[in-house]
Amino acid sequence: MGPDGLTDATKVAILNANYIAHRLEKFFPTLYRGHGNLVAHECILDLRQFKSVTAEDVAKRLMDYGFHAPTLSFPVAGTLMVEPTESESKFELDRFCDAMIAIHAEIMAVESGAMDKVNNPLKNAPHTADVVSANEWNRPYTREQAAYPVPSLREFKFWPAVARVDNVFGDRNLVCSCVGMEAYSA
Repeated sequence: MGPDGLTDATKVAILNANYIAHRLEKFFPTLYRGHGNLVAHECILDLRQFKSVTAEDVAKRLMDYGFHAPTLSFPVAGTLMVEPTESESKFELDRFCDAMIAIHAEIMAVESGAMDKVNNPLKNAPHTADVVSANEWNRPYTREQAAYPVPSLREFKFWPAVARVDNVFGDRNLVCSCVGMEAYSA
């Protein structure tokens, strides 16, 4: 890339982060804005104001929209650190913002009581193909809302392979699936 290419890439990454922060400012406050109300190469979306939905719920729900979850609760607990790189197209930036705006509407439905505080698309995310296509569906929202919360997902759907895991259980009960060191001795 050289020094000029690196400078240009940095400028685009900063522009992308500010684009996201600006598009989402009515829905999620952005922490650590600087001069001119701008952010650097990342925007930290603050979700701490919500009472019934956590940043982890939003991160897991983003998987239903086809996004890898952003950095969670760093550097501030209850936030998402979004770092769009210089290679992200405006289409992808808009797709991400549209997903976050749709998720905000789901959060508002949970916060207002219009949606169950425990059994909702955010708390149950991500939704795998096996879960959505199973014969039994005992959730108070539709399979369509679980799997296709925005119309564009009908054409471009990435299915998470695994539903939500219990992080605390996983942290306390580590399982190593690798072969032991004895397999490497001569």
